Amino acid sequence: MAEPVTRAEPVTSYAAIGDSFTEGMGDERADGTPRGWADLVAVGLAHAAGGSIGYANLAIRGRLLAPIIDHQLPAALELGPRLLSINGGGNDILRPRVSITAVADRLVEAAVRAAETGVSTVVVSGGNPTRHIPMGASFEKRGDALAEAVRDRLEGTGIVFVDNWFDDRLPDLQYWSIDRLHLNARGHAIAASNVLAALQVPIADASTAPDDHDELVRPRTAEYWRHYVLPWIGRRLTGRSSGDNREPKRPTLEPVTAADL
Repeated sequence: MAEPVTRAEPVTSYAAIGDSFTEGMGDERADGTPRGWADLVAVGLAHAAGGSIGYANLAIRGRLLAPIIDHQLPAALELGPRLLSINGGGNDILRPRVSITAVADRLVEAAVRAAETGVSTVVVSGGNPTRHIPMGASFEKRGDALAEAVRDRLEGTGIVFVDNWFDDRLPDLQYWSIDRLHLNARGHAIAASNVLAALQVPIADASTAPDDHDELVRPRTAEYWRHYVLPWIGRRLTGRSSGDNREPKRPTLEPVTAADL
C-alpha cells in the first residue's frame, strides 16, 4: 500500500479525477474557464517542489461516481502520476434514490485499487451546500452519512481523506457561488488549503489566494429558481447532465509552476 505523501517527499506529478467540484466550477477565471481547488493544490505542490510539476485534471461536471471510476480513474492511472486525488458521490446523493453504502464502498474500493498500483492517493469530499439549496436538510443527512462511511472505511488504509464536508467554515453562504451549489473562489481556496495541509505541504500566505469574482449579488428567490433550480431539475428528469459532451479541461500531465494562479 502506498504511503501518504509528506513534506520530505515533494510531488512531481499530480492527477485529479471527479465531478464539478474537482473541475473547479464556481471559481472561474476572467475568461470563464474553471480553476478551483485542484488547480490551487497543483500550484502549491509546484511551490513545494521548487519548480514545476506535471498536472492533469480529468474531472467533468455532473458526473456520477460510476463513470468517474470506470472512465476517469483508468485514464488517470495510465498517466503515471505520483499523486492522485479522487472525488465523487456528490451527484449521486442528489438523485431521488441512492445507496450510501454502495457509493462509499465503491469510492473506497477505487481508492484502494489506485493505491495498490503505487500511486499516493487522497480522497477529497466536497463542501456542504445544503443550508442554501432546496431540500437541503434531506441532502445533508445523505452527505453526513457518506462522509462518515468513507472515513470509517479508509481508516487503516494509509489513504488520506480530506473531509471538506464537515469543515465548519464551508457551509457559510459567503463561500458559495451564485448558484449556491458550487464553492466560489474563497471556498475553493479553503478546500485547497485543507488538501495541502493533509499532505503536509506548506501552504502559501493567504494574500496569494485568488480573488473572488463572485460579488455576492444574489438573485431573488423566483429568479434563482428560474435560472438555477428548474434547469437542474429538468436535467434530472430527462436524464441529461451539465457535463454531457464535455471533455476534461486538462487530460494530460502538463507543467504547472508556483506562478500559475
